[in-house]
Amino acid sequence: MHTARLLILALPFALLGGMTQADTLVMDSVASAPENSPSGVERPGSGASMSQVEVRYGMPSERVPAVGEPPITRWEYGTYTVYFEHDRVIHSVVHPHSR
Repeated sequence: MHTARLLILALPFALLGGMTQADTLVMDSVASAPENSPSGVERPGSGASMSQVEVRYGMPSERVPAVGEPPITRWEYGTYTVYFEHDRVIHSVVHPHSR
């Protein structure tokens, strides 16, 4: 009797076990789009080059030299900070006081 209960309880988990996989969707057009926060601060999107950022957003108020491996560089703007890996944007963050 215990074996039958165990089989009945284990059956849903066994059936779901074969369905636990995921796919990754990569969209090039999204990577180059500007990121907008709920505060409405427009900032560089992931994948933009340093030269593209400088042309569109101007010179940063501060350029923090690269550290680590891969090299991560930080550019400070008035309302946000842009992080680069090599010469490409990996993230931009709106400063808390800008929200």
